[in-house]
Amino acid sequence: MINYLLIVVGFALLTGGANVLVNGASGLAAKMKISNLVIGLTVVALGTSAPELLVNVVAAINGNSQIAITNVLGSNSVNTLLILGVSALFYPLVAQKSTLRIEIPLSFFAALAVLILGTVQFAGKANEISRLDGVFLLLCFVGFLVYTIRLSRKSELVVSEEDIKTTTLGKAIFLVIGGLAVLAIGAEMVVRSSVKLALAWGVSESVIGVTIVALGTSLPELATSVVAAIKKNPDIAIGNIIGSNILNVFFVLGLSAVIRPLPAYPNLVADASVAALGSLLVLLFVGFGKKRTLNRWHGMVLLLVYAVYLAWIISTL
Repeated sequence: MINYLLIVVGFALLTGGANVLVNGASGLAAKMKISNLVIGLTVVALGTSAPELLVNVVAAINGNSQIAITNVLGSNSVNTLLILGVSALFYPLVAQKSTLRIEIPLSFFAALAVLILGTVQFAGKANEISRLDGVFLLLCFVGFLVYTIRLSRKSELVVSEEDIKTTTLGKAIFLVIGGLAVLAIGAEMVVRSSVKLALAWGVSESVIGVTIVALGTSLPELATSVVAAIKKNPDIAIGNIIGSNILNVFFVLGLSAVIRPLPAYPNLVADASVAALGSLLVLLFVGFGKKRTLNRWHGMVLLLVYAVYLAWIISTL
């Protein structure tokens, strides 16, 4: 009974933390005169990816390789199919040109990289993401950081004095840090309690990783993006998700593989393919839609794909 109660409390903390984080991130962007997209890709994405990082580092150290890989792949599938799907139902999400040309393709490449590195032999053993593979992913992360720094220099905005006066830099930073802290606490409560329940039900480690742990560690992204969509702030909603997908693979999985090589598992091809499919669908919807918009029917399609994927996972139990 205590686990169910902790899950409810955790969800409440996630909702409150997300609201505080979005307000702080918007204030930070206004105060620094940079776009919400850059804030979403960096500060918000890195903060909401903290649960994945924590779970993966612990899993890699303890030798739980299936959870380390499935957490990332499952989180990325949840991010694009479930979270962007739900967010688009609340408010149409308009993507920036750079998001369509660079960030979404990078998210697709990241999932494809896991599929290739996990099934083709390069520096390490066959069917393994080796330490050198991890170094390659970390180098990709460095490249992404360089790109976002250049993007921030090109995306300065003219913000009205009224918007600047609504908050101070110190208050904005405090809200961001406070929101992230509350999100981390909420996610930890939900994940820990969910895993205990799943183990009690006799569910396998790989299934736990790609579903419950992945969904649990993606709850900060879910809460943040939905709140951002409700507040009609699509740049933070999209930037948070796409940035998290990129960070999850290049930074979180890369660091995990450097700590300990990660052997592949039976469903890796399917899980990585679904993660790649999610980014590909978003790319197609935004690229061929009107005014680079992810609208409500796009969101319904993404949710349907995730429902089919989840049904398939359950059918394999």
